[in-house]
Amino acid sequence: MATSKPQPIKVILDANFFFVPAQFTVDIFEELADLLKQRFEPVLLSSTLAELQGLCDSSSLKTQRQALSAIEFSKKCCFVEVERSPSETFDDVVLRVASEWKCPVATNDKELRKRLRAAGVAVIFLRQKRRLALDGSV
Repeated sequence: MATSKPQPIKVILDANFFFVPAQFTVDIFEELADLLKQRFEPVLLSSTLAELQGLCDSSSLKTQRQALSAIEFSKKCCFVEVERSPSETFDDVVLRVASEWKCPVATNDKELRKRLRAAGVAVIFLRQKRRLALDGSV
């Protein structure tokens, strides 16, 4: 009898996480593989893509360039269409979906990290500007 491979773990990537490669020259996908030591599927929520696209219209040229670069990195992810109610922030959507799916979130947003941990969601973040760390368990 053939044993089935375990499903890859889903990891939701927050908008600011896509800025890491440009800001700190860290390969986020390679680092995620090293950190998790198992198959994983990076996930881009439709609301996060909308947030990145909004940043492309920023008045800051630097932010525009970083957002365009972030969108390029986001193409390596599995895209998932999600609903966002008018009362929800982008972070609210990330928190809701991660809680429903019981999967970790990769983010460097301090406030979102606190909210995720309070909800029992594992968080992956950049430590010392060069490697990823995990707060919680996957």
